[in-house]
Amino acid sequence: MSANSSNHRTVRAWCLYDWANSAFATTVMAAMYPPFFRSLAIAAGVSESRATAYWGYTAALALLLISLAAPVLGAVADFTGTRKRFLALFAGIGISATAAFTLNGDDTWLLAAALFVTANIGFAGANAFYESLLPSVAGPDELDRVSSRGYALGYLGGGILLVINALWVLRPHLFGMPGTGFAIRASFFSVALWWGLFSVPLLRRVPEPPADHLEGATANPIAAGLGRLASTFRDIRRYRHLLLFLIAFWIYNDGISTIIKMATAYGDEIGIDLGHMIIALVITQFVGFPCAILFGEMAERIGTKRSILIGLAVYALICVLGFFMTTPLHFYLLAVMVGTVQGGTQALSRSLFASMVPRHKTAEFFGFFGASGKFAGIFGPLLFAVVSQLTGQSRLSIVALIAFFVLGGIVLLRVEEEAGVAAAREAEVDARPGG
Repeated sequence: MSANSSNHRTVRAWCLYDWANSAFATTVMAAMYPPFFRSLAIAAGVSESRATAYWGYTAALALLLISLAAPVLGAVADFTGTRKRFLALFAGIGISATAAFTLNGDDTWLLAAALFVTANIGFAGANAFYESLLPSVAGPDELDRVSSRGYALGYLGGGILLVINALWVLRPHLFGMPGTGFAIRASFFSVALWWGLFSVPLLRRVPEPPADHLEGATANPIAAGLGRLASTFRDIRRYRHLLLFLIAFWIYNDGISTIIKMATAYGDEIGIDLGHMIIALVITQFVGFPCAILFGEMAERIGTKRSILIGLAVYALICVLGFFMTTPLHFYLLAVMVGTVQGGTQALSRSLFASMVPRHKTAEFFGFFGASGKFAGIFGPLLFAVVSQLTGQSRLSIVALIAFFVLGGIVLLRVEEEAGVAAAREAEVDARPGG
């Protein structure tokens, strides 16, 4: 087998993990779990607006917990050369907790919250180590294309399973299921199976990048990981444009992730039927598949940063239109708009970050990237929840999200891509023996 053929197999295996874990992002996080959680809370006597608020608090707590651990774990993974092992560990946690969603009764919203927090820790933690493998899978000129291909496959894979799950929920008796509640729980279990099955190619075919032992480092991996993290914080001024990008990403990705997590909870609150919302999200997935690829091509023509800024402008418009949403047709139209920019904006953010990261610190930086993004991402769901609880409805919460896209775009304008890439390459040279 030629080296080129082997590299194509590695890229395909890496991209396939997006196909695997996107089932959680679509069926669980975006489509079914928010209204499912709200139904359990309401059955336990919680009001409509408070049920939406409690979902926002649950999402925020999940983000907080993973944000505390991932940077240190990333540094440990770099030091020990165990990124894939950590990926497998966190994916296993997420898959197991997702399968356990089936244990929820009709009013067990506290159990539902605990299981979601656990599953989201697994999902986000595994994703940080998955993304840290990107610079070792793709060359500098391939980052946008490979990252966009991964997101595109994620949209396709997540969309296919969401179609199957939607059919189960909308027509449970055609599939021998006793009712909608059973179909929803069966859908959650199918996500766990899908996620586990399609994670196997990455674990088998993507090579583990070598460990990076700093000269004079302790043999204790935890201590070494903390030492590496402290070193990164001390040297952060060296990566000025990477830091600027991180700040921009923290802000605008908070808005993106809040829309993903809160859309169906908001739709459920204003009376849009679950069937309509699931169908709309299926449309988002299949619109997102070609659009993620097109965003990669657009980045090659006009630049990665400009392409991301276009996506942020569309998101700001979505927030404005979301305030006026009242009918299923409105939800469908907004779902199409989200599909045109969601995958492309996130894929290009990942590849832009990867281009400015020193390759000997990829898991550490991606752990920080993922964790800091999750920590910053607490504020979107928290803001949504607080505004919803204070006002008794969530329309003003949607409008408030505009600030994340505007401020994030302003900071992103200050990022100089070429200077950030040059700083990363200089750091790699300095890290070599005798460098």
